[in-house]
Amino acid sequence: MSLKKSTIYDLAKLADVSASTVSAVLAGNWRERRIAEATALRVQQIAEQHKFNVNRQASGLRKSRSGLIGMIIPLHDNRFFSGMAQTFEKLARERHWYPIVVSTLRDPALELETVSTLISYRVEYLLVVGATDPDSVSRVCRNHGVAHVNVDLPGTQATSVISDNYWGAQQLALGLIDRSRALRSSKRNKAFFLGGLASDYATRRRIEGFSDVVRERFGSIEPAQIDACGYESDLAEAATAALYRRLGGLPRALFVNSTIALEGVVRFLKTLPHDELTQCSFGCYDWDPFASVLSFPLLMVRQNVEGLLQEAFGIIDAGSFADRKIIEIRPQLLSL
Repeated sequence: MSLKKSTIYDLAKLADVSASTVSAVLAGNWRERRIAEATALRVQQIAEQHKFNVNRQASGLRKSRSGLIGMIIPLHDNRFFSGMAQTFEKLARERHWYPIVVSTLRDPALELETVSTLISYRVEYLLVVGATDPDSVSRVCRNHGVAHVNVDLPGTQATSVISDNYWGAQQLALGLIDRSRALRSSKRNKAFFLGGLASDYATRRRIEGFSDVVRERFGSIEPAQIDACGYESDLAEAATAALYRRLGGLPRALFVNSTIALEGVVRFLKTLPHDELTQCSFGCYDWDPFASVLSFPLLMVRQNVEGLLQEAFGIIDAGSFADRKIIEIRPQLLSL
């Protein structure tokens, strides 16, 4: 039987099942209907053989729901956000939802445009990850009745699930200082923070955690010990080179705010003799396993992506969107 434009009735005839069974299998809720797995697999294989696709928009209009769940992220350029996208898709599919992930390039206007587009496709829920202006996104979602949760960066108009950036920064700063060695130069015998933007909530909380530890251990901290030079690796490379020239060498400890900034730091460090690297204790707030191949020890903070998204999906599962509270998930300190 040739099926150029297959219908569920055609597929039902081929699979020797009812049309409602085909519909349940294609919609992903066959387990709830207590349809045998063997039957579901047979329907899925036949649908694939005949290139059958569900028209999600038409189906959504008929049922007043689409089965779509969206997530916006700033970028795909590091393991944290790419891991966030992968975990989001896994958790969505476990619930028989159809996930859509779009990056917004840290552009507030693009965030609003992307969210409006996703809403036009009738997404039922939205995870707003790392948005530069989460409250503006919330207003758009609320105007269209779309339930949503902020993840990574908090807002005031929706419940937010974020890393405990202050606590994580404290643990990293303590680890860096504890494994560092005192240097004779008073200018270099200090811990320095590099990367990120001080206007960002996550960077600001990390600076606060770092600063409190430095004050506790050294008695004070100077403004020059904080350089929120941005996220781009080129900026971090230039900032590290400038710090090296200003101090006449590497500092006692260097806290790098992200793996993207770490790329720039490492590019500069490659220009130095290896003996100089042993005089500094290095740490990065974020994690990438490739850091284990570096020629010097490194402390890293691994954010709990699974924990963040499990909590966010728990809010969606429970339908508890009205609280507008901030839930903090603690990260993990790793030594590489």
